[in-house]
Amino acid sequence: MKALRFNEYGQPDVLQVTDMEQPTPGPGEVLVRVAAAAINPSDVKNVAGLFSATLPRTPGRDFSGIVVSEGAWQGKAVWGSGAGFGVVRDGAQREYLCLPADWLSEMPANLSLPEAATVGVPYVTAWTALVRAGDIRSGETVLITGSNGAVGRAAIQIAHWKGARVIAVGRSDHPSEADVAINTSKEDLQAVVVEATGGRGVDMVLDAVGGPMFEPALKTLRQGGRQVAITSAGMRRVEFDLMDYYHSQLHLIGVDTMKLTGIEIASILDALRPGFESGALTPAPYSLSSIEGARKAYASLSAGKDSQKQVIVFD
Repeated sequence: MKALRFNEYGQPDVLQVTDMEQPTPGPGEVLVRVAAAAINPSDVKNVAGLFSATLPRTPGRDFSGIVVSEGAWQGKAVWGSGAGFGVVRDGAQREYLCLPADWLSEMPANLSLPEAATVGVPYVTAWTALVRAGDIRSGETVLITGSNGAVGRAAIQIAHWKGARVIAVGRSDHPSEADVAINTSKEDLQAVVVEATGGRGVDMVLDAVGGPMFEPALKTLRQGGRQVAITSAGMRRVEFDLMDYYHSQLHLIGVDTMKLTGIEIASILDALRPGFESGALTPAPYSLSSIEGARKAYASLSAGKDSQKQVIVFD
């Protein structure tokens, strides 16, 4: 089989297409013929060495494909986002992969294989933050920073699906599915939130930016509100007024999806399936690449030249 590999950390030019032996499933495992594998920003960071992946390694967390090994799953179309993929075990950007059967989730029948491959990390992250950690409830107002990104877009859809109102925050006038969109490059975040919530504040913040956005987002919360942090762009340390924090009885919650198990990820994908089948959730626009063109696709994502999801497809 062909697999994308990196033997050292670096820019996308360290990636090579390599011929490898097709894996053999062990006890409790299945063999999946990969149809499509998405490229996420975290994959670029992984190749650069941010996650200290053991080398040599095949990158890629998200995939779709067909189970080809014998058993109850044989012939089924599946989607996944493997635990530890690309870091402590070979990832999805290869023609075949083995994984435990209880890591499998059957993909929605109304999605194509490339569409299903785009779902993984963005939707699993958004679901973990909003539903598992944030306990989102119908009728609440949620503020989402980094709303123009893949996780932000997924979070807007999931929040609406759960009956919440959404205030999206970004640095451009990018089209948004949110109820209220704030461009912080020319609008005052606090003022718009005060007006949009009648002075009450939002029930929850999903902070998909961190760094300089952390404290301004925190100040938009109502009494007893909760803020979920999933990243910190540009700076790791933040400041906020501790007295305001405890007087307002706020809650801070951290989420790291790299800590999810394969069984947990499969469970989340199972929970997302009805949203895609009903049309409440829709895959992001994507661009296709062969495995031979994967290095160029990585470079495009790394340089921020393409707003569409990059997906490697296999014949």
